[in-house]
Amino acid sequence: MSRPDDLWSRLSALTPARIGLGRAGNGLPTREVLRFGLAHAQARDAVHAPMEAAAVADAIAALGLRTLTVASRAPDRATYLRRPDYGRRLSEEGASALAAAAGPPADLALVVADGLSARAVHENAARLIAAFLPYAEAASWRLAPVVVAEQARVALGDAIGAALQARAVAVLIGERPGLSSPDSLGIYLTFDPRPGRSDAERNCISNVREAGLQPADAAFRLSWLLGQALARGLTGIGLKDESDRALEGPEAAAGLPAR
Repeated sequence: MSRPDDLWSRLSALTPARIGLGRAGNGLPTREVLRFGLAHAQARDAVHAPMEAAAVADAIAALGLRTLTVASRAPDRATYLRRPDYGRRLSEEGASALAAAAGPPADLALVVADGLSARAVHENAARLIAAFLPYAEAASWRLAPVVVAEQARVALGDAIGAALQARAVAVLIGERPGLSSPDSLGIYLTFDPRPGRSDAERNCISNVREAGLQPADAAFRLSWLLGQALARGLTGIGLKDESDRALEGPEAAAGLPAR
């Protein structure tokens, strides 16, 4: 029969959750208190650290894509955290830049936004876009310039997508950090973007990171959802993510290259 310590060790190896921490008297062992403090500090750093917008734009441009950098109406990080509504609205300069950059209608506008974790963007955004491009090329989707958005919330993508005349917008944004995931990227896909869209009209792919959903797998899910959105004319609660089922049969092809 396994000792309790062995059982907890095996279970702990299967999850980043804090289980089987042990005890020291009536409290936690010092090592666990220190681990918790480190995780909390990393989460706080992720929220407050600025996004290196120029470096993010350069990494995306290296993939052969045109980029454009804009900002929300939040003038700084402190205001952004206190006033979420400012993060959902474009600055006047950003709106003007988008109007000048608008070209012919596109199938998809990609928006890379700092959100609540610039670290997530730095580590995952360019990798995800690189993995997504073969699907876009295979489906002959027209891409608008990739917009790097500072001090941005998800809904900022609605105004960006509308300004770029995109049929859909995908916002790649740093998610609210958890105590085991300060580097998690989320993807929010919205069909027919325009100001006033609600969260019920979006599809979300969450926890994109090295220790979660791999960028290559997230790119496949995004391509499947986008194909369905463009074909059916909707996203959100009316569009269920069945990309896993698509891998089980020939319908997985759907014009997309194999992973």
